[in-house]
Amino acid sequence: MKKYFITGLLIWIPLVITLMVLAWIVSTLDQLLLLIPAHFRPDNLLGFHVPGFGVLMSLLIILITGLFTANVLGQHLVRYWEALLSRIPVVKSIYNSVKQVSDTLFSSNGQAFRKALLIQYPREGTWTIAFLTGRPGGDPARHLTGDYVSVYVPTTPNPTSGFFLMLPKADVVELDMSVDEALKYIISMGVVAPNGATRRNNPPSALLQQ
Repeated sequence: MKKYFITGLLIWIPLVITLMVLAWIVSTLDQLLLLIPAHFRPDNLLGFHVPGFGVLMSLLIILITGLFTANVLGQHLVRYWEALLSRIPVVKSIYNSVKQVSDTLFSSNGQAFRKALLIQYPREGTWTIAFLTGRPGGDPARHLTGDYVSVYVPTTPNPTSGFFLMLPKADVVELDMSVDEALKYIISMGVVAPNGATRRNNPPSALLQQ
């Protein structure tokens, strides 16, 4: 009975957690419907609630925003909007910080979080997986002698928290595995090992080759 019970858990736990996460995402995005006038909401137009309508609205808004800002007029309005936000003391700091991070993470030319690395942390002889985020800059870079790279060391099983480190490039080993495989390995606490035969389509990082 114990064997069958554990087998059943292994089937249901991933399914239930997946459904819970999807339900949370859908319910969160459905809150965007509150921005629509009451008489235009699907609940009033159709007479019943439409789950996931907020997801479609979010995707549509993102797509329209991207199409609009791709032209000269849209870019001009974006610059005007950013200049307006930069005049608000508290909003300026928050917006600029978030924008710099998002531009770095989602830029097609950036190297942030595109390479999985192997480093010795928290002491020599103990190894862990990290992600390349770039090179040290600003005043910290003036105090570092030699060639350094910036890395993010995620915690397990929650990779959204972790540590930012600046390490000598010689102490960093680039792994032949994708970021998705590395995240699965970290979240599973080493239980789900990456496929050794699977090779990346991305070339070695330019930062590590220099």
